[in-house]
Amino acid sequence: MNYIHRFLSLVLILVSSVSTVFAGETVTFLSEDGLLISADIHAPHQNSKAPMIVLFHQAGSSRGEYAEIVPWLNGLGYNCMAVDQRSGESMRGVENQTALRAGKENRPTGYIEALPDLTAALAYARSHYGNNGVIAWGSSYSAALVLKIAGDSPGLVDGVLAFSPGEYFKRAGKSASWIQTSTQHIKVPVFITSSRNEAGKWAAIFAAIESADKVSFIPETAGRHGSRALWKKYPDSDAYRQAVQGFLQRYFPLPVGSNSFDQ
Repeated sequence: MNYIHRFLSLVLILVSSVSTVFAGETVTFLSEDGLLISADIHAPHQNSKAPMIVLFHQAGSSRGEYAEIVPWLNGLGYNCMAVDQRSGESMRGVENQTALRAGKENRPTGYIEALPDLTAALAYARSHYGNNGVIAWGSSYSAALVLKIAGDSPGLVDGVLAFSPGEYFKRAGKSASWIQTSTQHIKVPVFITSSRNEAGKWAAIFAAIESADKVSFIPETAGRHGSRALWKKYPDSDAYRQAVQGFLQRYFPLPVGSNSFDQ
């Protein structure tokens, strides 16, 4: 019996250690209009040359969208910051803390209203973790917004990954080329992907990007909308992951031996 107890205790210690590595540290900071934003920092490589990838979720979601993507990115050697924007709800059992605050304060929570949240998060990442670069990663509506920020705010981001972007803002009074107009000014490396049948929604956006360092990926299979395309439960997730990894390693290479957790 004592052996069993010791074994169970060891298992609990190991599980606790793994959870600590992937749980991250929750931080808060103010959006441009004073709303408090929540984000999880997963930065095991702070002593390396790893950039910070700032992850934004899709509509109706939360930072929980990246629960299994963050460990994979950390395993490749990159630091991550998963953000709750005010336009969202929950994902994979993780409540969107920013959206909850916005609701209590009777603030609007549309896609457009989330734009200052993204800008504030990227500025926070730049000031606290940006010595080795900041990469903006968006999903669905936030994919479009990170492209806009990259075009409108030179120097705030060093690269962009956009999963299923589009001109999603006409109902909010924006033009049908609101995102495309901004992407004309992007000078940093850009990666865009989506499900196969969504490719036409961002073709003009991609074509407008002046940067020669732009990569697109359209799966041979049907694929998935947003960042969830990388979830392992989908059989074509490996193809997406290979495309993402190829982009990151091409434009944001890490020193040899840095693709493991720092102790």
